[in-house]
Amino acid sequence: MPKRPTLLWKLYPSYLVVALLSFCLMAWHVSSQLADYCNDRAVNDLKTQALLVEKLVGERFFKDSSSQIDTMLKEMGSKISSRITVALASGAVLGDSQMNAARMDSLKGRPEIKEAMEGRVGISTRMSLTMDARMIFVAVPVKRGDAVTGIVRAALPSASSDALLWTNDPLFWVILFFLPGICCFYWSRRLSCAIGEFRAAARKFSEIDLGYRVDERGTSEFSELTDAMNTMAAELNFRLSTVTRQRNELEAVLSGMMEAVMVVDTDERIVRINRAAEQLFRIQQDRVKGKTIQEAIRHTDLHRFVTGALVCADPLEGDIVIIGDPDIFLQARGATLRDDQGRVTSALIVLNDVTRLKTLEMIRRDFVANVSHELKTPITSIKGFLETLKEGAIKDPENAERFLDISIRHTDRLNAIIEDLLSLSRIERDAERGEVALESRPVNEVLDAVAKACGEKARGKTINLEFRVKDGIVADINPTLLEQALVNLVDNAVKYSEPGKTVVVTAEDHPGEVVIKVKDQGCGISKDHITRIFERFYRVDKARSRKVGGTGLGLAIVKHIVHAHGGRILVESSPAKGSVFSIHLPSGQKTDAT
Repeated sequence: MPKRPTLLWKLYPSYLVVALLSFCLMAWHVSSQLADYCNDRAVNDLKTQALLVEKLVGERFFKDSSSQIDTMLKEMGSKISSRITVALASGAVLGDSQMNAARMDSLKGRPEIKEAMEGRVGISTRMSLTMDARMIFVAVPVKRGDAVTGIVRAALPSASSDALLWTNDPLFWVILFFLPGICCFYWSRRLSCAIGEFRAAARKFSEIDLGYRVDERGTSEFSELTDAMNTMAAELNFRLSTVTRQRNELEAVLSGMMEAVMVVDTDERIVRINRAAEQLFRIQQDRVKGKTIQEAIRHTDLHRFVTGALVCADPLEGDIVIIGDPDIFLQARGATLRDDQGRVTSALIVLNDVTRLKTLEMIRRDFVANVSHELKTPITSIKGFLETLKEGAIKDPENAERFLDISIRHTDRLNAIIEDLLSLSRIERDAERGEVALESRPVNEVLDAVAKACGEKARGKTINLEFRVKDGIVADINPTLLEQALVNLVDNAVKYSEPGKTVVVTAEDHPGEVVIKVKDQGCGISKDHITRIFERFYRVDKARSRKVGGTGLGLAIVKHIVHAHGGRILVESSPAKGSVFSIHLPSGQKTDAT
């Protein structure tokens, strides 16, 4: 693209031409007026000189004294700049102040002489062949009575020529061209600089440098324009600050929302997503912005929902499931966004992750089903045996005693379930209220108590129970609760281990925490069950679990006790290879080994 001329070179030539024309016209007018003035003045001076000479030579004029007249004129000519000529009415020259009268032709045919011969003052401006110059001639008649007897003529070079002589001076041309040129350049440059400053200000404003201000200018127009631009910049700065603040607030709200939010236009192209949506779909806004929802996220149900939200006049709701490991359940809401004319411009999609609620609902249903089943089984058995006794079996001492023993055993199971439920409820309540008292105590004291509590059962099943604990390991614990949790873990390890196997309990001191591990060589747990074994009444193998005893609440109690200590519990297990339960507790102040 060719470079465009600057404003300076647009203004300067036109200004210069106008200025030069104006100066030339002014010079011509001044010269003309000056020439007219000088000519009028010269005519008056010549007329006065001619009348004086007429008085001086009047008496001699009528005598034959031409030599005296010529001599007198020559003497006068040396003192004045004008040329004086005296001639008879016939035109014969009697004397001249500058020329040889004898060689001069008759003046009879000259215009000023003709007019003077008629008794008037003759005036003529013409080219003089004798002087070879343009001259002003003034002729005065010399009368005797009413008759004109002679002529006195005075002459000077024309003032119009003299008035234009100054144009031959180089200074005139310097003044004529350079002075207008400098003035035009100055004013053009000043105007160009002023507009350039406004242009620079506009560029600053376009670059969001709204703190820039235009300097005040002298003229009212520039001053008003300056005020308008500065006011505009201040107003834009205020509005931009407001928009930026509102955008930051919106970004903060969107970033802080747990729900995934996305905005798509009418072409189903992504306009914006928040951080929760990025994490949910494992995408980045910079990479998917401008792409269609089909290109960015491959999920058919979501595509259908977005399409429906764009065409539906009312807010749309629905459920979306993202199949994975684990599955993610989403509650979707969609609403159209419209412009000031009511046309749909985009759709707002809000996805609320209700996976946890679904999971909790599922756990609640399973808990209700499990607890109902756990309670119904012993109650049904007790009722059946009591009815049998009532129908006559009580008269059979041997069967009656056996039925009563079974009923007592089921009653004990019911009591154990209720006790565990109450214990679990109490632990949850105390943990929520912060009423679980923790103190810095040696861990080996608790493990010694666990060894005594579980030792007899392990020996009865010929299970080798080993405790590998160093003295001096201290943690912030509630000894009673921690003992209960470890007894449950060791008891489970003994239950699910075959005779002759080994259960190892270790305690290790790590930076910032104490790790207690219970390792068995039992049947192990498959990966599908590990995430749910801490749920109430959840059993990996229901038949075997009931056979070995237990209420199904032991691991749930362990988990809540560990959480009450501010710790965490992890499980590593494989089928037929045993399991390792690891309790991580915050460490306390160390004590000296004894």
